[in-house]
Amino acid sequence: MNTNQEKLTKAIARERKHIKNKSRNLLFTSIISIVVLLALWELSVQLGWITTRFFCAPSEVLNALIEKLTNRAPDGATLPVHILSSMKISMVGFLMAVLIGTPLGLLMGWYKPVDKFIRPAFNLIRPIPAVGWIPLMIVLLGIGLAPKVFIVFLSAFVAVVLNSYAGIKLTNRAMINVSKTCGASNFTIFRRVGIPSAMPMVFTGWKVGLGLSWSTLVAAEMLASNDGLGYMILAGRQFMRVNLIMVGMLTIGVIGLILFALLNWLEKIVLKWRQ
Repeated sequence: MNTNQEKLTKAIARERKHIKNKSRNLLFTSIISIVVLLALWELSVQLGWITTRFFCAPSEVLNALIEKLTNRAPDGATLPVHILSSMKISMVGFLMAVLIGTPLGLLMGWYKPVDKFIRPAFNLIRPIPAVGWIPLMIVLLGIGLAPKVFIVFLSAFVAVVLNSYAGIKLTNRAMINVSKTCGASNFTIFRRVGIPSAMPMVFTGWKVGLGLSWSTLVAAEMLASNDGLGYMILAGRQFMRVNLIMVGMLTIGVIGLILFALLNWLEKIVLKWRQ
């Protein structure tokens, strides 16, 4: 018995080591591919294969990035100010969507009366793109913080609800039946069986919602704002500053990558029991 247990432990250790090595190789390959892409991009611009009127070299983007860290021109704010403005709105809206959408989706998926009551209103709102709410929000709330938070919330809310709903619907029926046989109440099964089994899909919904909220925020800032990364990109277009536009795009991509990495890290901690 002990020998079999030792073999199993060693096999699991080998598998984990293999996964770590595979992840490291993937990271190394990704870094190499990015470096090659940047080198080809720089070379293409320097040799005149790409016109600088529409596409500037990576070196110029880097110089513009460094300059924008302290320079307020031409849009009236530095890059850190724009980042903080966008982050504040996106995080508030996204967290609201998570805190409201997750329990709502779980309850709709588990309790039929809740589903019947909420679904008609949810299906009415669901097809409307979040960007479509921007004109109405400008009329009602102006161009301050509140309308952009609402738009971000709405864009993430739908994805969070749908994935939470789908996750708890996939709960293993055998586990539910065993719990009922042991005398567990419906709420206890919901809390002890349904929610844990739904968490992988819940995290998927959070990731989708995070991506949607970030992209929707940038669109909202382009249409109704006086700061933020979307506004900075719009200012770059108005002043024909291609390098400023690309600094904004690069910043959005890097921040999005960091946020997704943090969410993946949180998922690994919460769902450690599945490993």
